[in-house]
Amino acid sequence: MTYDYLPGTDIYLHQRKDMFRMNTDTALLGHFMKIKEDERVLDIGTNNGALLLYASLYTKGKLIGVDVQKEACELAQMNLNEHHIKDFEIIHADIKDVVCEPVDVIICNPPYFKVTSDKQLNVSDYKRIARHECYLTLEVLCASANRLLKEKGRFYLVHRSDRLVDICVEMRKNELEIKTLQFIRDCENDMAHGILIEAVKQGNVHCKVMKEKIVSR
Repeated sequence: MTYDYLPGTDIYLHQRKDMFRMNTDTALLGHFMKIKEDERVLDIGTNNGALLLYASLYTKGKLIGVDVQKEACELAQMNLNEHHIKDFEIIHADIKDVVCEPVDVIICNPPYFKVTSDKQLNVSDYKRIARHECYLTLEVLCASANRLLKEKGRFYLVHRSDRLVDICVEMRKNELEIKTLQFIRDCENDMAHGILIEAVKQGNVHCKVMKEKIVSR
């Protein structure tokens, strides 16, 4: 177990070395998402609760984390309790089975990679589930966001830029209109590797592309 800080904040959290750990994408999404005071926030695939801790900086509304891994839920529970966050719920379940009152905002740093063969998969079950679409496919994610968001609710997502076409197709299919888009590029590369997205449920057709985010190693 390690005790690490959330970049750009004075918040620390516990992380297990054998599980998926907060990375640059987590921090970028944490600062990209816009959450208003008293909004209810749902984090799909919450893992250690890092994105919920970012969300707690903006809202006093209820924070809900869902994860299919029991150990991840226990870790998220520990981290939110340690920061004395009162109004939260961590749910150990597959998102397809979650039923709750519609929320204002959904946030997600999902598995990026399609499963095409067993050779791709990480040896660790924890990391395999976090990185590969074993349980949470893009199709399931977007359908769940549509089902669990209020009308005009916002969906904040970080993903791989090479999945952009897939993301656009699934979002449109599920009444999620991309409103803001920002590419992420490593300072040593010429091409973007990641993407930050804000989508609105049943939003109007209009997308703003922000200046790319350049990150250093």
